[in-house]
Amino acid sequence: MIGVIFDMDGVLVDSAEAHLRSWRQLAAEHGGSVTDQQFAATFGQQNSDIVPLLFGPVSPERLAALADRKEAIYRELVRDEPPVVAGAVELIRALDAAGAALAVGSSGPLANIELILRGMGVRSLIRHIVSGDDVTRGKPDPQVFRLACERLGLPPGACVVIEDAPVGVQAAHGAGAKAVAVLMHHPASAFPRADLVVPRLADLSAARLLALARRDGKAESNGRP
Repeated sequence: MIGVIFDMDGVLVDSAEAHLRSWRQLAAEHGGSVTDQQFAATFGQQNSDIVPLLFGPVSPERLAALADRKEAIYRELVRDEPPVVAGAVELIRALDAAGAALAVGSSGPLANIELILRGMGVRSLIRHIVSGDDVTRGKPDPQVFRLACERLGLPPGACVVIEDAPVGVQAAHGAGAKAVAVLMHHPASAFPRADLVVPRLADLSAARLLALARRDGKAESNGRP
């Protein structure tokens, strides 16, 4: 069996704007601000890493409270209209029909992931979710993807991770899985080690991913220069 592990933000949903708005609203509530540059530098990381960068040293209790508030703001922003990426639902359904075992491996909290997957109508097709609540180390550490492979009951070499961030690709390879990079927020040059680079999620097919999971060899690139 082949496993496919999806990152959430930037892969299944184009959530960058909603995350930026939620961080800015949180900062404003505490008399601060968040720049585009600060946000870009932290996108894809865990809140436990982001909060100290944006708010300075804080106690574990305050960190947890700030992170919880930020995610509550985010969920309110996306609840009615999740920003689902074109082709995401179709790809998940096609992979399930082809017999692939599916998981989500994300730095985000479980509540966010559940909200999005249920809004997409594909929650029943995802066998396992590994969220930021399950891990102690954020990407590029491979913990999230190692755990996803374990929960799928598959060796990492039989799994493909779909990511949009260089730290995610690094984490996938660190876990021993193959990595597909989707050019949602970064150019192709940011992914020199990805096994496959595509401009859009809609450029992927179940057959293409299953073939990638089974092959060895040099990386394939269909990304823009």
